[in-house]
Formats: sequence, structure tokens, C-alpha cells
Amino acid sequence: MPKKLVMDAAEIDRSLTRIAYEILEKNKGVKDLVLVGIRTGGVFLSERLKKKILEIEGVDVPSGILDITLYRDDVLSAHKKPKIKKTEIPFCLDKKKAILVDDVLFTGRTIRAAMDALIDFGRPQSIQLAVLIDRGHRELPIRADFVGANLPSFLWEDISVNLIETDGCDEVVVEDSN
Repeated sequence: MPKKLVMDAAEIDRSLTRIAYEILEKNKGVKDLVLVGIRTGGVFLSERLKKKILEIEGVDVPSGILDITLYRDDVLSAHKKPKIKKTEIPFCLDKKKAILVDDVLFTGRTIRAAMDALIDFGRPQSIQLAVLIDRGHRELPIRADFVGANLPSFLWEDISVNLIETDGCDEVVVEDSN
């Protein structure tokens, strides 16, 4: 099966704008708000949300980067040595409204690992989840608070969020992995 384009650059941008407004509405503004992008795709989406919030509210919301490699429940079962990258959270998380940002929500295991990692850095007032794509197939009771698009999928399909920062273009594509 050839790649099927499900979101183009304009649709991604509109989704992120909507998510930014939803975050501000739910949290009644930017007070105590922080953004934390999950490596890799979540980092770039988090930065885009940060810029949109700055445009809307005129406030530069603190943002950080979270590497969850050592928190994953499959790290020991992987056949290759994991590549650990830097976590950068240059602010205190205590009593903050932390928005975790990722590109695709699938089984929920990445988010569980991210919450474990985040709590090691402090005790936020709340943790909320923003994702560009929710593809279903949860294995854990985790749901996103803010979703760009719900994209029901088959287990054998791959959903790729390609971003200009890493892939040269903004698009979401689905392809058969068989």
C-alpha cells in the first residue's frame, strides 16, 4: 500500500493552533503552565505550541525536553543498546501545570514512561497530555487532554508524523507495514 497523506502542513498548523487555544482555555491562561516535549517529535511540537501561546497571550511559557529511554518498559527487551539523550527541564516542576507533548498516542506506554520520568523532576500540580495524533489501540488507561486528530488505524499500519525540523516537510502519513 502506498503512503496515504492524512494531514498536510496547513492541517498540522491549524491543529496546533486549536490545541494552543484549548490549553489556554482549560488552564485559564498561562499561570503556572509549562510545556514538556517528549523526545523526539514531541520536542518540536512543544516548541511550536510555545510560539503559538506566545502569539496569543504574549507570554513566553517555560518549556523543557524529556528523554524517556530509561523509563520504557521495553528497554531491556530491545536487542540494541538504547541511545540516551539529554533531558532538559530548566525550571521547577513543583505546583506547575505540566503539559506533556508528543506526536502520536498509541498504546499509552510512552506516556506512562514520560509521567514516571517527569515525576522524578518534581511534583507538578497536574500533568496534561497534548498529542497531534491519537491512533487508538491503548494498552494502558491513558487518554490525551488535547488531540490534533483522532486517526483510527489498524495495528499493521505505521503512522508517521514528519516534521520540517527533522524530515524536511510537515505531514502525517499512513502506510501498511506488512
